[in-house]
Amino acid sequence: MARPLSDHFDGKRFFNPGGDPERGWVDLLRWKFSSRPEAWPREIGVTPMAPPAQPLGDGVIATWIGHSSILLQTRHGNTLIDPVYSERIGPVSWAGVRRVMPPAIPWSALPRIDAVLVSHDHYDHCDLPTLRRLAQRNVPVFAAPLGHGGLLNSIGAGKRTLEMDWWQDCELPGGASVTLVPARHWCRRGPGGGNLRLWGGFALRSGNRLVYYAGDTGYSGELFCEIGRRCGRPDLALLPIGAYEPRWFMGGVHMNPAEAVRAHRDVGARRSVGVHWGTFQLTDEGREAPLRALAAARSEAGIPEEEFLALPPGGSVAA
Repeated sequence: MARPLSDHFDGKRFFNPGGDPERGWVDLLRWKFSSRPEAWPREIGVTPMAPPAQPLGDGVIATWIGHSSILLQTRHGNTLIDPVYSERIGPVSWAGVRRVMPPAIPWSALPRIDAVLVSHDHYDHCDLPTLRRLAQRNVPVFAAPLGHGGLLNSIGAGKRTLEMDWWQDCELPGGASVTLVPARHWCRRGPGGGNLRLWGGFALRSGNRLVYYAGDTGYSGELFCEIGRRCGRPDLALLPIGAYEPRWFMGGVHMNPAEAVRAHRDVGARRSVGVHWGTFQLTDEGREAPLRALAAARSEAGIPEEEFLALPPGGSVAA
């Protein structure tokens, strides 16, 4: 079925309205040949954690599993955001970027999963082996941006797939609802044409609580303010703080911690948690660099640590 033209779809490919064009292969090669990445540890030890008890009332508990993988628990059920349990991310299981930190909640300790949110098709967010295991384990609903139906059908999601356009709302099992919101990013899983699938973030409502997950995104104060106006003030925002160097290459599609602090204020979040760091070495900054930069940005903005924090592996916050 042909999709209608829009401010982010030209009839063939999706794009960022008014944004910088996607970096091409020439830019990628320039980065890789000039890159001087900081050294990362080979492995970070993590004590396996059990998920918290289910919240009562309208509360929401968010637990950081690693990278951008988040477990959200509400009285309406359990939602996984961008779950990645594979040892490596990439086109094949025996190659690609290896994780330095294991999932803080082991697979065997995961509670029943009612819904899975997939923000875009990059391997560190859309891990098909993990999604296939979830489809077989709990038969959850899968929500993802337009164009992801084929990927999700390939892992057995079938009619449980919800493909969404920006600003579209969908109901989740148990009474929660989710809105796909715009992000400044791109999609591609191989050497072929890019941006055949849409990307985005999610605003999840459970009772009177609102959780905003930005996905991967470059900074846009106008966009974050619009999300706050249209969706409401988030009780909790999950904002990316890693994979941001070098800025000439990453700046249009990945925020750095200082920009994440600005996004926290733009969207009006009562509290924010930094994600998308510390698990896979994707870019040039060191593993701990996002934490230092976040602390400096908080200090400059006069924001207390408890208002915008980075959780330890398996750490949780309630909203």
